[in-house]
Amino acid sequence: MSERTGVTIGVLALQGAFHEHIARFASLNASANVSVRSIAVRRPEQLAQCDALVIPGGESTAIALGLHNAGLTEPLRAWIREGRPVWGTCAGMIMLANTATGGKRGGQELLGGLPIQVGRNGFGSQVNSFECDVHCPALGETPFPGVFIRAPVVEALSAADHKGTLPVSHSPDDMHDLFPHTPVQPIAWIPPAADAASDPSRIVAVRHGRLLATSFHPELTTDTRLHNYFVQMVLDTA
Repeated sequence: MSERTGVTIGVLALQGAFHEHIARFASLNASANVSVRSIAVRRPEQLAQCDALVIPGGESTAIALGLHNAGLTEPLRAWIREGRPVWGTCAGMIMLANTATGGKRGGQELLGGLPIQVGRNGFGSQVNSFECDVHCPALGETPFPGVFIRAPVVEALSAADHKGTLPVSHSPDDMHDLFPHTPVQPIAWIPPAADAASDPSRIVAVRHGRLLATSFHPELTTDTRLHNYFVQMVLDTA
């Protein structure tokens, strides 16, 4: 019998859906090959125990304030600069972006690291929240159940201003074919609505090295494929 590999995933626990992320990672322990330990991170010394970190959904300005008060802003920026694995979901995507629009006057304090521009509440306010299938070839042919709550939208992928949309007629199996020169690679998207065939598909998940970001909330579903994808990403790039 092969020895189980252990990995510790920290979940930032200052605000937002951190309990749900911890539960999803815990459920992966049925795997025969990896032992996943997930812990709440509220202080720098807890971050130091981790192999990777998740920044959950919530409210990005509240998360930024919580990071400042906990003395975690600069340790997390250093963590990202060092190439440590981070996954941001919804508000976490905003925190990882280099640029965010639609925030408070004076701008949104961000951690940065992902060379993308996102729009806060890009799909609308709380009343515009929705669920739909997300196409993510890395997870297989079965769509992922996307939960979008005041979700950010990818407005541009890099300084070259590649828009965060896909041609309507193109449903790529390999997103690298469409964006070969961008530092960030799209890994998932939602197609246009059936009654809006002229609209482009929207990119809703991206990866840049050891940084992963999703517009939606995988932790609010029972589908653990993205949590497993992140664990495998951590192990593959260790």
